Amino acid sequence: MKIDDSQLQEKFFGANGALPPITATLGGKIISLGDNTLESEYVGASAFMNPAGHVQGGILSAMLDDVTALLVTSTLGEGEHCATLSLNTSFLRPAKPGTLLGRSTLVRRGRGVCNVNGELWQDDRLVAMASAVCMIVARGEAR
Repeated sequence: MKIDDSQLQEKFFGANGALPPITATLGGKIISLGDNTLESEYVGASAFMNPAGHVQGGILSAMLDDVTALLVTSTLGEGEHCATLSLNTSFLRPAKPGTLLGRSTLVRRGRGVCNVNGELWQDDRLVAMASAVCMIVARGEAR
């Protein structure tokens, strides 16, 4: 499904149409949303490189956190948001500066907790993957 439904667009981009600041910082762009899946594109900018010339692992983790949280966000009701409780990341190969494709899959959507898997791909090769646990919180509850 293309991201053109106005209510869903507002969940992702807010009333003013802006991406969440972290998504924008990571060069993120939502590509597609399906039943329990989401694809997002990210940019491994040269500013994100480690001394070895690869995209730093913390940045890859941030991309995985973003792609999994965006999927959970698509399932939320009015006045809810999500908070990541845990993100277990595995790095499979170095990522070079450039485009990365993020994919997330909703494993389980409970009343208060969601389990989500995320993957980052570059040049048709799996770079990193993560398992996330996200809590569903009513706005104003998180402290």
